[in-house]
Amino acid sequence: MGVVVSDAEVTLADVLSLRLAIEEPLVDGARLVLRQRGTGQERHVTLGASGRRTRDASVAISLTPLDLGPGRWDAYLEQDGPRTRIQSVDPGFSLDRLDAYALGRRTLAYRAYRTRNGYLALKIDQAEPAADVRAVWFREGRFEVTGLLAYTGFVDDDQHHPATLALRQGEPGATVRSSATVQGVRFHAALSLCDVVAATPGAQGTWQPYLEVDGLERVLSLSARLDDVEGKRRRVHYPRALVDGVPIRPSFTSGDDLLLEVGV
Repeated sequence: MGVVVSDAEVTLADVLSLRLAIEEPLVDGARLVLRQRGTGQERHVTLGASGRRTRDASVAISLTPLDLGPGRWDAYLEQDGPRTRIQSVDPGFSLDRLDAYALGRRTLAYRAYRTRNGYLALKIDQAEPAADVRAVWFREGRFEVTGLLAYTGFVDDDQHHPATLALRQGEPGATVRSSATVQGVRFHAALSLCDVVAATPGAQGTWQPYLEVDGLERVLSLSARLDDVEGKRRRVHYPRALVDGVPIRPSFTSGDDLLLEVGV
């Protein structure tokens, strides 16, 4: 039985909402099957019959009760015995939706997406408070960064929160700090590149930036995980700057955390 998703979204309430185009109507006992890659674990959800001969159906499934662990889960439709992998024509990406979803305080983040081969899947990650990076640049001898506070529970309003940008070099290495601006869930921070180079032993080393925000118990790593670009260390490259003859440039770790690399 052919089945294609034309629209897929995980709502703010962690409900998987699907619009399906199907060759045959759903019948009693039809099931959505989610299968985890690597482990083969499965979760089964019984769907209601569509009730008439129709080529369209809408499905809404609450994900939280399914106890889905982090990883990637492929979607199948099982009806009258055979199991069919669900195709998708929805790219499953809207930055506005992802931003709205990230405003809530969560422990798991669910995302519906289309695989490279055109099938529906779910990507599930641990969700920890973070400062999601949207822009990085060097200007007038400064390192500047802007972005969005994710999974903190802060409200997207005009309220200002005292904040500090901190760069740390190893443990328990040196720390360089500068004031930062947080308005609602948007942040902007800048730091003198001269101060960074001066604090780097031998003018060579790696610094990891964090954001310290009043009202939050933990510091926020500066990362870039909300969009659909994974592996930014290979894919995203910034130009370097020379500060007193020392090269310095932003980059990302293999886990998409932001870094400042000095002397490389």
